[in-house]
Amino acid sequence: MKTYTPKAQDISREWWVVDAAEKPLGRLATEIATVLRGKHKPIFTPHLDTGDNVVVINADKVWLTGRKADQKTYFRHSGYMGGEKHIPFSRMIKSHPERVVELAVKGMLPKNNLGRAMRKKLRVYAGAEHPHDGQHPKPLNL
Repeated sequence: MKTYTPKAQDISREWWVVDAAEKPLGRLATEIATVLRGKHKPIFTPHLDTGDNVVVINADKVWLTGRKADQKTYFRHSGYMGGEKHIPFSRMIKSHPERVVELAVKGMLPKNNLGRAMRKKLRVYAGAEHPHDGQHPKPLNL
């Protein structure tokens, strides 16, 4: 029996829209990462990008369970000595809610060229409006 590997013409990409309002961040991110990788398809292959495009709306209404909203911080470094920045979740969700979802999904994807290609198929918007109506995205129920 031969191992099946999908060809480029076998991979069809769909568009999904996810409403992140009132959803826990981690559970939302795992479902999005699954769709971006293509693990929901029967032709999933770990070394190929078989995933779909995902549009996330209402990213500013996502929440964290427990005391994580007070304790979670995002780390940045300027590249200079002592240039560490720790931004708390509460400030990040107010200023850059899209970045919160993007970073959560980024942590669940492969850390290589394939993961970077998968991340390009993720679009996150703070509000309920998005410019991808022409692609006719289907709602992804989580």
